[in-house]
Amino acid sequence: MRKALITAAAIGLTTVTAVTATGCGAADMTKQSSPYANAAGTKTVTLSVQSWVGARANAAVATYLLEHELGYRVDTVQVDEVPAWDALSQGRVDAIMEDWGHPEQEKRYVTQKKTVTDGGELGVTGHIGWWVPKYFADAHPDVLDWKNLNKYAGRMRGPESGGKGQLLDGSPSYVTNDKALVKNLKLDYQVVFAGSEAAQITQIQQYAKDKKPFLTYWYEPQWLFNEVPMVEVKLPKYTDACAEKGTADPSTIDCAYPTTPLKKFLNTEFTKKGGKAARFLKNFNWTKADQNEVAQMIAEDKLPADKAAERWVHKHPEVWKAWLR
Repeated sequence: MRKALITAAAIGLTTVTAVTATGCGAADMTKQSSPYANAAGTKTVTLSVQSWVGARANAAVATYLLEHELGYRVDTVQVDEVPAWDALSQGRVDAIMEDWGHPEQEKRYVTQKKTVTDGGELGVTGHIGWWVPKYFADAHPDVLDWKNLNKYAGRMRGPESGGKGQLLDGSPSYVTNDKALVKNLKLDYQVVFAGSEAAQITQIQQYAKDKKPFLTYWYEPQWLFNEVPMVEVKLPKYTDACAEKGTADPSTIDCAYPTTPLKKFLNTEFTKKGGKAARFLKNFNWTKADQNEVAQMIAEDKLPADKAAERWVHKHPEVWKAWLR
């Protein structure tokens, strides 16, 4: 989920649009554009939606209000986190509602090319870490220091961990530091991918139901904490020096994930021609509790995203009416 490299992790989702990733030396995609993107007077807004449920909650509420209060048609696309920046620069999407930190893309597109504009903070602070269930931490408080994790590796084994302790991750497409951390901290653990955020949640819920110990990559904000209380394992302190080293070579990461104020980014031309929609998206700002309320309705209560958004909107006019100014 989240850009985990040194700034904060980002979950990626298999691209389901025609957007392709660019890499070092790849063709410059910033000169391409959608046939309707940023057209003067357009009443269409295209949002990039990431795969984790908090991002889906942002997009659901933004979509509902853009359509019902401002009269726009909203299209959504699911794109991996780095290609989403390329698409944003091109104008194939108008906004990313929740970015966990991509300094290289921000430097390229915001600072240098100026094809992307900082849309302000979302209002939610993101943090990634390693977590164990509170019931296990209460019984074994020393597990909360990473130096003691090997002591519990035998109890954390899983069927796919090859006799080592299991560190449960989500999708293989997530950009995380976990394999580097396990190696560099000399931990007797194996990173095992659940396959998706939903699959990881199901696994955590089953472990909790059976009161089994587990170690998992997880993040805040996330509604699952309301159902399965977890406590964070203290990894070596995050430092700028560790971040700089990891930027040059991700395999050298040996410190904790940072805490990151989550931000929005908009296509620059859209900020100029997007009218009320662009102003609305810049104004969109809510709390962790707001996001978790919608996310839980989607993920746990199984409401369609638009119905969850509608329920939240009807309940919290004091929050969203300020976004329409």
